[in-house]
Amino acid sequence: MIAPAVPLLDVQGLSLEFRTRSGTVRALAHVNLRLHKGEIVGLVGESGSGKSVLSYAMLGISDAAARVTAGRAMFGGLDLLQAGPRELAELRGREISMIFQSPRTALNPIRPVGLQIEDVLRRHAVHTRAGTGPEQDRGLRERAVQALRDVAIADPERRWGAYPFELSGGMCQRVMIAIALACKPALLIADEPTTGLDVTTQAAVMDLVTTLARERQMATLFITHDLGLAAEYCDRIVVMHAGHAVECAPTAALFAAPRHPYTARLMSSTPDRQASLAELAPVPGSLPDLRRADLPPCRFVERCDRASARCHGPLPVLDSDAPHAVACWHPLDEAVPAVDPADATEARHG
Repeated sequence: MIAPAVPLLDVQGLSLEFRTRSGTVRALAHVNLRLHKGEIVGLVGESGSGKSVLSYAMLGISDAAARVTAGRAMFGGLDLLQAGPRELAELRGREISMIFQSPRTALNPIRPVGLQIEDVLRRHAVHTRAGTGPEQDRGLRERAVQALRDVAIADPERRWGAYPFELSGGMCQRVMIAIALACKPALLIADEPTTGLDVTTQAAVMDLVTTLARERQMATLFITHDLGLAAEYCDRIVVMHAGHAVECAPTAALFAAPRHPYTARLMSSTPDRQASLAELAPVPGSLPDLRRADLPPCRFVERCDRASARCHGPLPVLDSDAPHAVACWHPLDEAVPAVDPADATEARHG
């Protein structure tokens, strides 16, 4: 697909840390990410790589111990990292929505699901007709029922009054999607939306999300550790490791020829229909302790068999505009040179 020149979401150099009793956790470092209208981008990596932390930072819902130390996240001319609580509260649910990992814990257990959809519509003043009182209530209910119908929930009028404990896991996830899309946001963040679901339900949920995204030309950031799902549903993929975005490419290009050593290792450790379990090769070592004072610039260097002395210096910049970008001095395909940080800075300020 041909993306417009101006991205809907433009994250540049985002760094974030957590102040804890056991030390400062440098959870994100100089993350670059761009997302265009109508595009579905997968954010993949091991657990603990910073995928969810990145999304929470953009929405202003990080833990109280979190502190953004650098960077920006531009959305429609607004820097989300500099926006105040009131501005972000107006955006969340209306312009930017999120599907959380566990629908059963995200939904209010003592409130009918239909009213939870109406809460979002009421908060952002989204009505189908003018008026107040009973007339407005009818309009909100019609919108809530339609939202349930849009996510293929059977008998939405009856399900409007159901409580989360009366619904299956897959049904609860559909309700979460209905809540997230009720105001027709421009950007949807789906954080592991298929966690805990069986394979059939996973496919149904992902088909639903991507179909609605295409129909509404909604930018979608799909956070997952499942490379198979990302490969099937995403236009582009951004790979994260230990708080760094290390590679970004169109899905087909990434899977045909991964360039970062970590991406290649991640793929080799993923089960394949045609490969036996004996052929799986786990990623060596483990994620570095992000509290270390001597944390290397490349956080994969101690797990990498291509590392050299150069890898202990400043990392190359992940160029968000490159067709296939990689933040590595020794990519698997040396045909495309890495971007030196000094050169990138000079070009940016050109």
